[in-house]
Amino acid sequence: ADLDYLLKQGINGPIWALIAFDSHDYDIPVLPDTAEGTQVTRENLIQAIISAQLADGGFAHSGNEADADMTAMAIQALAPYYDSSVQVKETVDKALNCLSSLQNNDGSFSSDNITNAESCAQVIVALTSLGIDPADDIRFIKNGYTVIDALLSFYAEGEGFMHTAGGEINPMATEQAYYSMAAYSRLLTQKSALYDM
Repeated sequence: ADLDYLLKQGINGPIWALIAFDSHDYDIPVLPDTAEGTQVTRENLIQAIISAQLADGGFAHSGNEADADMTAMAIQALAPYYDSSVQVKETVDKALNCLSSLQNNDGSFSSDNITNAESCAQVIVALTSLGIDPADDIRFIKNGYTVIDALLSFYAEGEGFMHTAGGEINPMATEQAYYSMAAYSRLLTQKSALYDM
């Protein structure tokens, strides 16, 4: 209920609060009159995210260099408002351009200069949340490779996904890869987006 508390987590707090509230159109708890802080609303969560956009259109947990994961997660949070708000549309379009520029030549994405499965997964969820097919959109195809191709390169058959190529199977990479594949499957079968419950 308290925006000030959420902002202590950086941009991550407003992003995931908005995703959570919108996953099933939940009511936002009311901050008690006796509590200090700022009442959370969908609008001030959206504005907190928009105001954190960097000059290049991306988002970062800290610093001034766009991060693929944070940019993709910001898009996921703003996606439900894309068609109803000019400001959100402009923000997301800039973020999409930034993501396209961050994509590596093999279709993959990196975070902290480390190419990894989770960055690919977050981009897939972001694109599908907007109805964009990551296998067809030319902005997200580099040298004939898509982010889907890149994500699948981290898969070890029958085991799960590696965080980085040649690494060990990683629970977080596996979880995020699987839910991004669910998001992609839902797009292909014309079902609701991953976080639309």
